[in-house]
Amino acid sequence: MAVEIPSRQLFIDGEWKEPVLKKRIPIINPATEETIGDIPRATAGDVKIAVEAARRALARNNGKDWSSAPGATRAKYLRAIASKINERKTELAKLEAMDSGKPLDETVSDIGEVVSCFEYYAGLAEGLDAKQKTPVSLSTEKFKTHVLKEPVGVVGLITTWNYPLLMAAWKVAPALAAGCTAILKPSELASVTCLELAEVCINVGLPPGVLNILTGLGNEAGAPLSTHPDVDKISFTGSTLTGTKIMAAAAQSVKPVALELGGKSPIVVFDDADMEKAVEWTCFGICSSGGQTCSSTSRLIVQESIAMEFVNRLEDWTKLIKISDPMEEGCRLGPVVSKGQYEKIFKYLEGARSAKAKVLYGGNRPENLKKGFFIEPTVVTEVTCAMKIWREEFLGPVLCVKTFNTEEEALDLANDSPYGLGAAVMSKDLEKCERFAKGVQAGVVWINCSQPSFIQAPWGGYKRSGFSRELGEWGLELYLNIKQVTEYVSDQPYGWFEPPPPSSP
Repeated sequence: MAVEIPSRQLFIDGEWKEPVLKKRIPIINPATEETIGDIPRATAGDVKIAVEAARRALARNNGKDWSSAPGATRAKYLRAIASKINERKTELAKLEAMDSGKPLDETVSDIGEVVSCFEYYAGLAEGLDAKQKTPVSLSTEKFKTHVLKEPVGVVGLITTWNYPLLMAAWKVAPALAAGCTAILKPSELASVTCLELAEVCINVGLPPGVLNILTGLGNEAGAPLSTHPDVDKISFTGSTLTGTKIMAAAAQSVKPVALELGGKSPIVVFDDADMEKAVEWTCFGICSSGGQTCSSTSRLIVQESIAMEFVNRLEDWTKLIKISDPMEEGCRLGPVVSKGQYEKIFKYLEGARSAKAKVLYGGNRPENLKKGFFIEPTVVTEVTCAMKIWREEFLGPVLCVKTFNTEEEALDLANDSPYGLGAAVMSKDLEKCERFAKGVQAGVVWINCSQPSFIQAPWGGYKRSGFSRELGEWGLELYLNIKQVTEYVSDQPYGWFEPPPPSSP
């Protein structure tokens, strides 16, 4: 059932190119801990070459530049990319499962979303043509003003490992739709399908330099991309710590950045919630993608009157989750992405125990799995709001639990976090849910569900979860500059002051 990992090079200026330093990074299958291939290791020299290629593609002298091409032309390429990815959907899903450790069912769904993302932004690219020269209503007849929307330019796109190709699509599709050219730097922990996107671009004849893909380490490839003077904007998805470094580096040249960062999202369960539905969404919110989503609802805030029953029912559900190699049929929880991530989770659990929190169940490697970075679904109780396991993001199938008695207390607990990406609330009282949605400090709020996202709707956070919004029309706006153009149209002088009489002949 497994597929062979293709051996690829860097993708620069429409061609495969060996890294300047000729180095590579091994690919470790997180389910077996075996090396299954390698990826090229880009460094600053490769970044320089890629940026130069993107700059040429942005504004070629022969009139075929990407930035001024009609949106309909760019849309044709985006749809062709979507079609080719759809043709390879099963293969790409298997590659991603092997590379990232995500269950195959999840990666199949993710690749389907990639297809939809490119198709959606193809439509928005076509719509851009009609939105050029948008008139502005003024209170004077002496002037006419219109607004132009123009591509930002060359953009650096840095993505994380939990949704490898989908996170790339969230950035690449709108950037190209807007008329930007791009350099994509995916995470070294899961880059295989992003390199296959390069193969797709070759197959559909995407003009050279429009999209360049560099795999490599953050400090060797991501950092020089962030500071390169000819990169006009950086869009980053990843940890808050790395995001602060990118922001600081960009500030030196006043380079704009878009940041989608970490999270420690709450799920609030009131005593009038549908118990079974709430348990299922809680389980999904912490176990889907191995709990390695920045929006994973990892803080359970449950009403005191139902807390014991709810947690017991949650344990019943988690015992039925199939934990296995992600390629096995029916797998619902695969390994976490890497040894480093695996050890990090256990370090947080150890710290919680030392702080007198209680690991109610889970917190171990499954007994039947001797290899791979597998962790049981874990519930931690008796936590305080000051504990690291409650406050800090570390990404894994670990759920922390606190109880509340009043609606006000629940909202306070939900908001007592440095993060503000997502938040979920479970209750049959929709007015209560709406009050929570308005009061919670989060960019995405789910009512009686957890984790769904849609290409048409904005995605992004508050506080240390970053700023800006991806997806929907908001995602396209990230890659557009807004220009005001004002024309004086009166046939009378402006009248700034009385002009002097004409000079005598």
